[in-house]
Amino acid sequence: MSIKGFAAFGPGEKLKPFSYEPGLLGPHEVEVEVTHCGICRSDVHLIDNDWGITKYPALCGHEIVGKVSAAGPEVKGLSKGDRVGIGWQAGSCLACEWCVGGQENRCAEQAATCLGRPGGFAEAVRVDGRFAFPLPKGLESHHAAPLLCGGITVYTPLRAHAHPWSRVGVIGIGGLGHFALQFARAFGCEVTAFSSSKDKEGEAAGLGAHRFVPVSDAAAMKKAAGSLDLLVSTVHVDLDWEAWMRVLRPGGVLALVGATDGKLNIAADTLLLGKKAVLGSTIGTRSAIREMLEFAARHAIKARAEVVPMAQVNAAVDRVRQGKARYRMVLENR
Repeated sequence: MSIKGFAAFGPGEKLKPFSYEPGLLGPHEVEVEVTHCGICRSDVHLIDNDWGITKYPALCGHEIVGKVSAAGPEVKGLSKGDRVGIGWQAGSCLACEWCVGGQENRCAEQAATCLGRPGGFAEAVRVDGRFAFPLPKGLESHHAAPLLCGGITVYTPLRAHAHPWSRVGVIGIGGLGHFALQFARAFGCEVTAFSSSKDKEGEAAGLGAHRFVPVSDAAAMKKAAGSLDLLVSTVHVDLDWEAWMRVLRPGGVLALVGATDGKLNIAADTLLLGKKAVLGSTIGTRSAIREMLEFAARHAIKARAEVVPMAQVNAAVDRVRQGKARYRMVLENR
């Protein structure tokens, strides 16, 4: 039986109805009836072929929540009717040094949910069942969907580098940043929000920020110098990274989770003398995703999402492309 969805047939084109034959269900695969699918900026990059890797027709979507409708004979721990979440990664070799070490997201043979295969802007999707995660009962589906990519993307560096005594800053209060504020506050950190939009101050406070710094205020930025242990940059624009390194305390870390344009022009002395570090991070391991979902449910961490019918996918994609979503767009099959 064919699966129906919405696909782009060329760079930047409107998505059109599309159907495909999924073939036989693999021994480790599950078929999931999609109820909700978030729209990540990565989906827009794929639709527009910004990374030069898209193959058309491209049926995107990788922040998926749904119910297992079928399972291969080797699938363990999942049954028909289970509510699950699926993120960017749909599989890996599970045999290399990275997979054996529990770091499947570093596997050279990892499969992406919607890159070279049909994703979640559809009525159903298939993935390796070991990359479909049971969802806690207390986590509503439309709140959970964006956690499967946006949530785990910020959770991973926070878990590694933030502590209850840490002073954490979040650059950019958008699709990723609004998650980072919530997680950092739940970790017990002192949280500072940095944004170019002054009108987000109240929202940032509601999301967990103790302080708000408008980046256009030179005096406020100067006052912030040497104040933070960890900076999580969620933006996708080039910044004066040397200036941001000055916001860190000695031993501080700048974690990049946004697909930033340009290059990082940071002097070696900035890192050497201050014992500071810069790192990049994307998604997370299977164990981290499970942990993150439980943590989010326990601490009421949710996506601030606009939920629209799947049929309105083009309007929703345009809102993400234009930066108008506050803060995530979620498609719902009704």
